[in-house]
Amino acid sequence: MTLAENARFAFTPDMTICRVLNGMWQVSGGHGRIDSAAAVEAMFAYHEAGLSTWDLADHYGPAEDLIGAFRRQFAARYGEGRLGEIQAFTKWVPPPGAMTRRVVEDAIDVSRRRMGADRLDLLQFHWWDYSDRRYLDALKHLADLRDEGKIRQLALTNFDTDRLVVIVDHGIRIVSNQVQYSLVDQRPAARMAAFCASHGITLLTYGTLLGGLLSEAWLGRAEPNRGSLATISQQKYKNMIDAWGGWTLFQQLLAALKNIADKHGLNIAAVGLRAILDRPAVAGVIVGARLGLAEHIAANSRVFDLTLAPDDLAPLEPVIAQSRDLMRVIGDCGDEYR
Repeated sequence: MTLAENARFAFTPDMTICRVLNGMWQVSGGHGRIDSAAAVEAMFAYHEAGLSTWDLADHYGPAEDLIGAFRRQFAARYGEGRLGEIQAFTKWVPPPGAMTRRVVEDAIDVSRRRMGADRLDLLQFHWWDYSDRRYLDALKHLADLRDEGKIRQLALTNFDTDRLVVIVDHGIRIVSNQVQYSLVDQRPAARMAAFCASHGITLLTYGTLLGGLLSEAWLGRAEPNRGSLATISQQKYKNMIDAWGGWTLFQQLLAALKNIADKHGLNIAAVGLRAILDRPAVAGVIVGARLGLAEHIAANSRVFDLTLAPDDLAPLEPVIAQSRDLMRVIGDCGDEYR
């Protein structure tokens, strides 16, 4: 399968990515049992379809190990010279504590060993407690490791705009921030996107399909209770829908999206993804991959065949206008974790 030209994005001067990233949170538990051999074989199918960029983390169960196995098998099949076709973006989410050079470097070395990589393509850093400013110590050490060649690029996960300002003011160069962004959760548009665009930082977005709730499968369905939601992703994003405006309003949103999707001969998910991909500062959207259990390769790829004009999205505006302001309800990006 050959993706449209707009599927690739110049993420940094030395790295292009696929704008739909394969999310590996789903291998960490709560999404069905993952068979490692089947998962790695599925990763080949994603790659061969052009979906070559992976989002994972040190705490996503076996995610880093799966990348390592995939890289080894990929090199055996195609030669080590082609390993550069794979982009694997991991995260470091340390517990509170002193951020010495040794602590930071040891953590990065663990990820490098698990992933079978001399250099991490992208290290996305998360910090739980802003009142503990040792996150700046960690970032300074990570920047040194980047400059020394152990990390290719340095990024953030779920930092808010105020902390982005602090980090930039300290002269720490980052290339992206990973945040929740969807037609339901549009908090990045309030402050963050403009700041990122003016400072050469891009956004990688997750939750864009609300754990699969933003789809035809949920259109016209009665409001589910927690026990009827099949995955922890669906449980998480059902809570977000409740905070946004509730199930009845969400059904109105799905119905409006279905009309747009039908007009273009696509599905609700493609419209939801394209709408966020077209937002300022967004480099890519992350779509969860339940490897070996449920594949959506063809559907994910079709988003690149879709062009949305402003009048396509206009019917969404009166629906979204009825929703709550999540900046007021929750706070800025990532505040739900603090």
